[in-house]
Amino acid sequence: MAESAACHAFQLGRPRYDQSSFFGRLKHFVEIIDPSTLFVSERRLTECIKLLDEFKHGTLPPGVSDLQLWEAQKVKQAIIHPDTGEKIFMPFRMSGYVPFGTPIVVGLLLPNQTVVSTIFWQWLNQSHNSCVNYSNRNATKPTPSSTFLQGYFGAVTSAVSLAVGLNVLIQKANRLSPATRMIIQRLIPFPAVASANICNVGLMRHNELSEGIDVLDENGNILGSSKIAAKHAIMETAFTRVVLPMPIFVLPPIIMSYLEKLPLLQTNRRLLLPIHSLVCLATFSLSLPLAISLFPQMSQIEVSQLEPEIAMATDCKVVTYNKGL
Repeated sequence: MAESAACHAFQLGRPRYDQSSFFGRLKHFVEIIDPSTLFVSERRLTECIKLLDEFKHGTLPPGVSDLQLWEAQKVKQAIIHPDTGEKIFMPFRMSGYVPFGTPIVVGLLLPNQTVVSTIFWQWLNQSHNSCVNYSNRNATKPTPSSTFLQGYFGAVTSAVSLAVGLNVLIQKANRLSPATRMIIQRLIPFPAVASANICNVGLMRHNELSEGIDVLDENGNILGSSKIAAKHAIMETAFTRVVLPMPIFVLPPIIMSYLEKLPLLQTNRRLLLPIHSLVCLATFSLSLPLAISLFPQMSQIEVSQLEPEIAMATDCKVVTYNKGL
């Protein structure tokens, strides 16, 4: 009951659900990626911002429920960047990730790819990812554009080179049966996307290894900057970025290899693309919130593992840091 009550008592700027449990994080991320917020009108957005401002200044009109405040916060957080206060372009919002990303996933997983089509879909995917990352970045500290461009070109180069290289290798592998070759070719996007994600994280966040990241005590006070925590944060984020695309790029090819054997699809080949698209949409929609929810954004580390100067500055046994997404 305590957790249920915590869900409903509105707190400005705080998550609605308990972030220490998997199901709390799952509910939180299902709300963040809810595509219905893409259709919110300008008038509704203004009303939500006004309601939250009234709550902040203690001037709420009588009769406004906690549910209305949670809904208002959900709408504002889906559309407005928390640091810049500006609207995020619709295709690059987290709520637009599945609807705008699914056609790219379908393209990446199409069978019988040529070198040109492989390069195009990998480039489009990394361009979309980079725009989403940039649009939802932490903008409290100014980051030079060169850092984002470095991450973008690194990700595109690694994705394209790995995807094209693996395709060429498989086509030359004469010992593989045509069916085996087809399945392996369909699975190529996963290692290409995963390696690009690792490359992107490393290039965009390498400065954190030299400068460190803030570590916080149990009351949210900054104890200092830690390079050791930065290393942990980058490794955890890189691992998350490998886990995230796994179900999205591995399950549809396996599902489609079974569905294609059905008599209905054997006789009606025109149904293949729409069914392939539906499978990708369903997998993407279900996998994304589950994968993001595996790891809390705020991670913990024992003080004894950190730099001596941070250990001397606190009596806490464990400190917290933002690992990033």
